Amino acid sequence: MDTALYRLLASAMGENAARETFAQLEVAPALLKPAGETVSRAELAQALNMALFRDVTLRVPAAAAYVADQQRAGQKLVFDHGALRTVAWPSGALPPGEAAITRVLRPLGFELASPYPLPKLKMTGRAWCHADHPEDIAQFFVSELHPELFSKGFQAAVTRVLSTSRDPLQPSDMALLEQLARDRCLPWPAALQLLPAMIRCFDRQHGLFPLEDYQALLLESAEMAWIATEGNAFNHATDRVVDLNALAATQKALGRPIKDRIEVSASGRVLQTAFRAAQVRREFLSEGRVVGMEVPGSFYEFIQRGREGDKLDLRFDAANATGIFKMTAGAATEEAVAC
Repeated sequence: MDTALYRLLASAMGENAARETFAQLEVAPALLKPAGETVSRAELAQALNMALFRDVTLRVPAAAAYVADQQRAGQKLVFDHGALRTVAWPSGALPPGEAAITRVLRPLGFELASPYPLPKLKMTGRAWCHADHPEDIAQFFVSELHPELFSKGFQAAVTRVLSTSRDPLQPSDMALLEQLARDRCLPWPAALQLLPAMIRCFDRQHGLFPLEDYQALLLESAEMAWIATEGNAFNHATDRVVDLNALAATQKALGRPIKDRIEVSASGRVLQTAFRAAQVRREFLSEGRVVGMEVPGSFYEFIQRGREGDKLDLRFDAANATGIFKMTAGAATEEAVAC
């Protein structure tokens, strides 16, 4: 509790949430330094990741149950990566596409590791890995959807949905990000101000929109329909495990909504599976009323990584990613009803 990382988390999430998150996740000793006059970019990056991990576990019941299982067994989780979706399209006051997120990641010390074309989804994924602690700080998998590859009607719906987007970062926040990029650290008061602002970037930034626009998006892209209701929230968080086949069998026996098959990379070193997306209730506009409907929300993933020489293989696989994206491809499960 005397570390800078704990103090950061407690300031942003509260003491109880910080304690719970520390109890759930493995944290590298190099990130557990006593609080000093400044906070490093690595400590800020880890604090952001831990806050976003907790957010997913609160929104995905199967994830919460799994994490509770691990805690009862005395096991901590290794947070491998978090994923989110963006749209390469004008977005109101928000920078378009991945720029809304990479303006935060770069000052924190994340570097572009590799692009992953996802042509079946008309998207591009990009992995961002931390320069200082690549194996210990969870990566970000940031995907961009390309509306120009869809129909004109689809593009018009995207424009309407995103047009009300606000920018969660104030000019003072951007100034702190520039300072962090330059100095690789921030004074304590600045770090305490910036962390909540960065957390706000991983959310939906646009307002209510017509149900008919959601239905139009869903006809051509389940991924864009998901972005319409969930925005830039973490699409999923991922636990790095030792034996994925055993884990999948255990979760299936427990009746958890685990994916039927395990995705295996072309190299054979990266294996992935996931729980299916939680269903969440979202509001839409319809004929002058606000209506609610159950739609796919976020999910929770598992990954097993082999070693390449003396290093962990931190790469991703486009085919694996395409398979994992299907976790949120389900249609809405209820007719809209007035709220």
